[in-house]
Amino acid sequence: MTKIDPVSELIECAKGPFESARAMPPVVYTSSEFLERELNYIFSKEWICVGRSNSLQNPGDYLAYELAGQPILVVRDRGGKLRAMSNVCLHRMSTIVQGSGRASAMTCPYHGWTYNLDGTLRGAPAMKNNQAFCKKNYRLPQIRCEEWLGWVMVTLSQDAPPVARQLFEIESLVSDYGMTGYVEAFQESYVWNTNWKVLAENFMESYHLPVCHADTVGRLSKLDEMVCPPGKRAFNYHTILKDDTLPIAVAHPENSRMTGDRRRTTYLLAIYPSLLITLTPGYFWYLSLHPHGVGQVRISFGGGMAPEFIDSPEAQRHLPELKTLLDEVNAEDRECTERVYKGLCADGARPGHLSHLERPNFDFAQYLAEKIGGIQRRFAMNSA
Repeated sequence: MTKIDPVSELIECAKGPFESARAMPPVVYTSSEFLERELNYIFSKEWICVGRSNSLQNPGDYLAYELAGQPILVVRDRGGKLRAMSNVCLHRMSTIVQGSGRASAMTCPYHGWTYNLDGTLRGAPAMKNNQAFCKKNYRLPQIRCEEWLGWVMVTLSQDAPPVARQLFEIESLVSDYGMTGYVEAFQESYVWNTNWKVLAENFMESYHLPVCHADTVGRLSKLDEMVCPPGKRAFNYHTILKDDTLPIAVAHPENSRMTGDRRRTTYLLAIYPSLLITLTPGYFWYLSLHPHGVGQVRISFGGGMAPEFIDSPEAQRHLPELKTLLDEVNAEDRECTERVYKGLCADGARPGHLSHLERPNFDFAQYLAEKIGGIQRRFAMNSA
């Protein structure tokens, strides 16, 4: 049997015009070889979101994360700066912290070596008899970390351009939303039994809403009001118009930044490779994805509200309703995306043609083909 080359298959899929585009071939989702390339050429080199900065707002607030197989930790230091660094002890190489929390220092659970919030070694028990040991020579390797519009972004690469430079078009696109001021009210982590790209693509198109989400948001979703423009170099997006059926989906009366239809426009931003943001004038929610093997995806899920809503009595009533709704939507998406992955693994899996409402999926395929296959994407003159 002839071996299928996933990279060649992807390039063939991505090189044609959108008007005749098909979905990506199954091997792109099911190949362990392709996953290895994704980790090496994308997740090891791109900016990855680990959450919202307001969830790490106090000195000592930290979280642990595994990025392309590398254990890292992100912490707010005593001077108020966010830092990322290796989460591997410099003694016998145990990981140091797990999950998230707050600590005045980070202590390895194996032998008790303790690190300051800037990664320097504070103390190491029973080391005075080793004549070569010098505490000042130990500091956890630092990793690039930037805050951008309230998001915490990290990268293992020294060559990646600053986040703000890569995503400047988003700042102008949604400047009247004031995304930096949105406050995260909940954050959770999951592992689903699907490939990470299946879930990313599911977010990128709202074509599935009337069917997959028929019991929740589907009945509020009008296909003829969805706008899917060509994607940009570092992201794609589409928009949906909403009404006040869910009051915090539209701008608060005290919001003077937004006018006209902007007050009810929802942006669905897909920032490559794996930060997916639903941004409404009143609330936001997001998924940040990382592969967990070929057939599983690790998900950071969070959300909250715009500053006009976060302290209002109305918001406190609406937030539980919003969280319940999003949990129901997630349950529907999990069922749909896990069914898709099961289908992709079948011998009879064949990619069909894309709807005009799946333009972001085609842009995503081109992004992957550029990063892994070396194709040259083309953009309109006003694109980054």
